[in-house]
Amino acid sequence: MFGGSGLGAAIAAMEGTSGRPLVWATAQYLSFAQVETIVDIDVTLAVHGQKTTQARAVGHVGGTEIITVNAALGSRTFPRDKTYGSPPEVEQPNDCPLRERFSGVTDSLDSRIEQRWALPVGAKKPSELEPGRIAVWSRMPELLEPSAASFAVLGDYVPMGISFTQNGQAGSTSLDNTLRVIQVVPSDWYLLDIRVDAISNGFGHGVIHIWSIDGELCAIGSQSCIVRSRKPGEHSPPKRLVEASDQSSATIKKSNL
Repeated sequence: MFGGSGLGAAIAAMEGTSGRPLVWATAQYLSFAQVETIVDIDVTLAVHGQKTTQARAVGHVGGTEIITVNAALGSRTFPRDKTYGSPPEVEQPNDCPLRERFSGVTDSLDSRIEQRWALPVGAKKPSELEPGRIAVWSRMPELLEPSAASFAVLGDYVPMGISFTQNGQAGSTSLDNTLRVIQVVPSDWYLLDIRVDAISNGFGHGVIHIWSIDGELCAIGSQSCIVRSRKPGEHSPPKRLVEASDQSSATIKKSNL
């Protein structure tokens, strides 16, 4: 299961249960949901106030927990809404090259997300905007309408930033995802402004700002990841992600952490 889709499903479940839009959510990935398994999501509204709800969601396959999510939901009015900062200066999507996929899996969530490397203005090929920072235009034409759940999917790309900054010689597995929703703005494309803050002790850390094509800040995501060495261009997912297996969750956890 693509990590961002797990967080997105939990967000949709909590929004539906509470009747309120997401403000913040953080997910911890505990194990893997394999192909042809069903993930059930249990929602608890820990505190349901007049304007704000604090909620929890646990996704599980049978008795094995896959993902746990804590969240705040609600909507309030304030007379001076404002966002700060601005998106990076990059070429428009139609003037940017497609991001190639090297995975052998053709029917996956990632394969249904169209992405283009956001070229710095005047650049001829993909490059870092500054050390540790890249940008990617993204859209999901076959999938979700703009929502907090779709931003959860788009916010799961710090590992791509880590790989890019390491010249393709690193692969990553997400430990967590945090999403803060500013506003849900319809947009043909979203600009993922990915900043890798650090790689240390075998773990990578980074932040994503999600901008609309008109330059409106929609959401902010952050992640920590396990980082592993790999050969450039090597991007086949582990077998456990594409085939059902009889291994126990304890064995899976031990072999991959």
